[in-house]
Amino acid sequence: MSRTLVERLQEGLPAGTVLTDPDVTASYANDMASFCDAGAPAVVVLPRTVEQVQHVMRTATELRVPVVPQGARTGLSGAANASEGCVVLSLVKMDRILEINTVDRIAVVEPGVINATLSRAVNEKGLYYPPDPSSWEMCTIGGNIGTASGGLCCVKYGVTAEYVLGLDVVLADGRLLSTGRRTAKGVAGYDLTRLFVGSEGSLGIVVRATLALRPEPPQQLVLAAEFASTDAACDAVCKIMEGGHVPSLLELMDRTTVKAVNAMANMGLPETTEALLLAAFDTLDPAADLAAVGALCEAAGATQVVPAEDAAESELLLQARRLSLTALEAVKGTTMIDDVCVPRSRLAEMLDGVDRIAEKYGLTIGVCCHAGDGNTHPTVCFDAQDADEGRRARESFDEIMALGLELGGTITGEHGVGVLKKEWLARELGPVGVEMQRAVKAAFDPLGLLNPGKLF
Repeated sequence: MSRTLVERLQEGLPAGTVLTDPDVTASYANDMASFCDAGAPAVVVLPRTVEQVQHVMRTATELRVPVVPQGARTGLSGAANASEGCVVLSLVKMDRILEINTVDRIAVVEPGVINATLSRAVNEKGLYYPPDPSSWEMCTIGGNIGTASGGLCCVKYGVTAEYVLGLDVVLADGRLLSTGRRTAKGVAGYDLTRLFVGSEGSLGIVVRATLALRPEPPQQLVLAAEFASTDAACDAVCKIMEGGHVPSLLELMDRTTVKAVNAMANMGLPETTEALLLAAFDTLDPAADLAAVGALCEAAGATQVVPAEDAAESELLLQARRLSLTALEAVKGTTMIDDVCVPRSRLAEMLDGVDRIAEKYGLTIGVCCHAGDGNTHPTVCFDAQDADEGRRARESFDEIMALGLELGGTITGEHGVGVLKKEWLARELGPVGVEMQRAVKAAFDPLGLLNPGKLF
């Protein structure tokens, strides 16, 4: 570790902001992804102000030291993994909600604000921040912006990118850039705000975000429909969307996931269930919407349709979906969670293909998905201590991504690229696309110091 680096950082930062103990810095090396290499950070910095972030970037640029920005490290692609000898810039201490404006329907926040904290704060004022990743009790808004996170409600409300109006960003050389707007509309110049969303910290450090809010919707009601085949469940999804319905949630669990949840939590779901579809509406008359969707499910071959009558029953029905990933992890101890997104019309082909891949590699692969937007989460269950099983898990993971591209989809709907999917990003974009992406990176970060080794 360079004493020069540490001394230069400490010159402009308060005591306790710069961490150098190797046992402590090692704990900042990884996010939650499997099969992603990470280096040992030279130092970890925990700034609390924009000026402190600027000092870090000026110092890093002067000394030519790479910088890896981090939030809560709940990511699943290795995007927050440390590079050897880097400065880890953890933004979790910048956690203030600076403003909630009920007239303009915006919130201004620092990057370390926890998603659930923001959601509850705006709910108290009758407003709603829709993006809700499954890690919403832990993940930060800055991390959500970096990976363009989604969630269960995307089918109706969209993903993080649709709620980011403006950003304050510290560039690689320490300059502060403000993008976007506070207004409801605005089309002045290139949309640099959208460019930073999903850039995984490779273009700049987000230090402040202006987010769009919505009026808080009515309490949603949920329906559960059981099917004897995934094809029938996917047909119901197509019929629901083709019929013009706008559910606030439309989730699907395959038989492997249903069995895992049953085994862990004794949910009492029938063992003959091949697919479980959950639909929800937060409209003024959700019961009528559920009745219409229930009829479509029955027409598609549902063996049982159970609509909730109140919020408590709705929450009970959603428990199976919320337990999915935990239950699948319990199958073997380790999971690789993919997030291939395909056109809704090809969802059945995707699930059938994952079944074939699981059989080919002799693995348990459960699929739960945001069916309403075609975002599948094939989850490969394996024993990390078994080298051969680990190899098969990685190969099956790659085949699942290849399948997604063959079906006209994308390698990631909400988890990002990071280290895990670099090779696959190049395949999806093609050589010209990669060339242009690299050109954008070079314009913002000519020395290549920001989150090196990620994306491409």
